Amino acid sequence: MRIIKRDRKSKNPKNYEIIKERRNSHLPSEKQVNTDLSDKVEENLKKFCAFLKESSDMVIRKFKPGNNGINCDLLFVDGLVDKTVVNVNILKPLMSGVIEFEIKEERKVQPEEAYEFVLNHAVYVGEMMEVDNLDEAMLRLLSGEVVLIIDGFRKLLVIGARGWSMRSISDPETEGVIRGAKEGFTETLRVNTALLRRKCRDPNMVIKTIRLGRRSKTDIAYIYIKGITNPVLLKEVEERLQSVDIDQIISSGHLEQLIQDNTMTPIPQIQATERPDKAISNLMEGRIIILVDNSPFALIIPTTFTQFFQSPEDYNERWIVTSFIRSLRWVASFLAVFTPAVYVAVLTYHPGLIPTRLALSIAATREGVPFPSIIEAFLMEITIELLRESGARLPTSIGQTIGIVGGIIIGDAAVNAGLTSPIMVIIVSLTAIASFVIPTYSAAIALRTMRFPFMILAAVLGLYGVIIGFILINIHLVSIKSFGIDFMTPQAPTLFQDLKDFVIRAPARKMRKRPLQAYPIDMIRMDMD
Repeated sequence: MRIIKRDRKSKNPKNYEIIKERRNSHLPSEKQVNTDLSDKVEENLKKFCAFLKESSDMVIRKFKPGNNGINCDLLFVDGLVDKTVVNVNILKPLMSGVIEFEIKEERKVQPEEAYEFVLNHAVYVGEMMEVDNLDEAMLRLLSGEVVLIIDGFRKLLVIGARGWSMRSISDPETEGVIRGAKEGFTETLRVNTALLRRKCRDPNMVIKTIRLGRRSKTDIAYIYIKGITNPVLLKEVEERLQSVDIDQIISSGHLEQLIQDNTMTPIPQIQATERPDKAISNLMEGRIIILVDNSPFALIIPTTFTQFFQSPEDYNERWIVTSFIRSLRWVASFLAVFTPAVYVAVLTYHPGLIPTRLALSIAATREGVPFPSIIEAFLMEITIELLRESGARLPTSIGQTIGIVGGIIIGDAAVNAGLTSPIMVIIVSLTAIASFVIPTYSAAIALRTMRFPFMILAAVLGLYGVIIGFILINIHLVSIKSFGIDFMTPQAPTLFQDLKDFVIRAPARKMRKRPLQAYPIDMIRMDMD
């Protein structure tokens, strides 16, 4: 590690080349393995084996198609293919004598004849393509497809036979609704794109797939609706995706951190969802959806702060009910951030603001507590966060027991031991409940984190510190952008049209135009009086 750091500081291009060579020294290089295909089946097989000979899941099947066939090799990775398709639809027709070539005297079967017959007649699989280079064939092989090598021909046949085990479609765990769809994304990219196609049959919905990760070669799909999505936004997303140069893309959350605007903030600038209906709704507003293979969460681009307080269920209920619930969410967000800080500030610096009877009651409950209010608040808040995290990491049945029983037992024991006051237990419980009201997990955990700096400001400066912190956080939020879009729209800058779907949701018939936040091309989404 010291050598690498010293080389980076020296900014010497030769040192970078040395590091790169050391990093790749254990892999077969292009100098060691010629990636150009040969017309000899054994030579092509050796090139595959140079990379995969030590892998126990690599399957190689040698055979001759038909009675008069030539040498062929079938390659696939065990566990990534459907063996029924391989055995019944590929090997059986090739080996059972289906292929018969007319042989005249002193004439051998030409490789072109065998190749064309296999390509057009012999394999009972819908997806097949020709590959003329080793790199593409290797990538297809490791993606779960079958590679067929035919002797005497410089091209390979890649046959679609993917069939690994996957999780079935189930309810979204992080975005549950009472009245709404009960299906969520899975870890398989093509299943997720199919879910979107089922909900939107518009031929203008474009799904483009690229691969990111020098080693992982992870499939990334970005989806948009042509004619609605702004081309400037689309170009920005494509440029940021193409700029990612990393060994592995672990999940959608990993990719989110690589393409977001501001990394020095706890506030997420890209919203994640595991609901296909929510993804389609955002596509209809001119946004772009990014899906990552092996991740059940889709990324919504761009994102504004308002979206974190909206739920798919808001559009399934009447506007009066939805407006009331959204107002509760905004109030809950303020309670989750400011309640402990205001308690510490008032109790420490401004006890005159508390009514006399309430002040006497609080003083009586705090009698015998050995800690000042800031220490008491920190201890209780950290305890509740520990309980929350332990409950989330344990199995569901045990986690719920830990969260409920642990909170009751620890709270009661802390009060009886004189380590905290009952009012502090109430404050912490109210803060925890308020944070659960926010429908987006990433936004809720960010607000939970922000309460600790506010408590420190309250302990140092009282209510003045809380107000200063509130001003600073608003300045910070206004300065954030999400792919060029102001994060605090429609508040700052004010977009009066988008205020119809802000805290108060207007009736459905009044929302004839799409939101201006993503600057869609087609603004009209409904023609109804």
